[in-house]
Amino acid sequence: MREIVLDTETTGLDPNGGHRIVEIGCVELINRLPTGQVFHVYINPERDIPEDALRVHGITSEFLADKPRFAEIAEDFLAFIAGDPLIIHNAAFDIGFLNAELQRLKHPPLPMERSIDTVQIARKRFPGAQASLDALCRRFEIDLSGRDLHGALLDCRLLAEVYLELHGGRQPGLELARERAQAVVAAVPAAERRRREPRPHAPSETELAAHARLLEKLKEPLWRQ
Repeated sequence: MREIVLDTETTGLDPNGGHRIVEIGCVELINRLPTGQVFHVYINPERDIPEDALRVHGITSEFLADKPRFAEIAEDFLAFIAGDPLIIHNAAFDIGFLNAELQRLKHPPLPMERSIDTVQIARKRFPGAQASLDALCRRFEIDLSGRDLHGALLDCRLLAEVYLELHGGRQPGLELARERAQAVVAAVPAAERRRREPRPHAPSETELAAHARLLEKLKEPLWRQ
């Protein structure tokens, strides 16, 4: 099962107000575990970086001046995410920005239904509790020491750990146990597998008599209604 943890950093909060993406991070998961394959790129937004955004992620216009524009990385980005589910913290925000960028290039939008929103998962699992990425990392004792500022790839890696914990953590999976059992069965030659007759489960006459005596001691037993 391939899934992609995705995060973006932007120049602001509203793609319809002219704000753009400045960073995209993606982490590949197979069966909810990171494979080490990532997609990470800084993007020249072709506009200034407001102070409010700079305080969040620390990415300056000077740093982005020689970085590629979204049009230059779009095909590589779409190839990496392919058609797999997207794990996103507050999916409406990131999908909204990505679709605004794709619309400029006449690309089909990313459907919201292919996203899995970890904010919604956390709110269902922990009603009334904070559902920010920081709060969930603290809840699951995930190391936040390197997160002074937001960063798309760092946040993806943290979210990958949170996503795993939201589904039970690093426990031996039933699928792994099933595969091991199948391997053991497959290793035994067919000639050595002896068929056994099913054990009888019907009660004996002695057991039926003992049950009848027990019912005599009970007041209005259900078995007689």
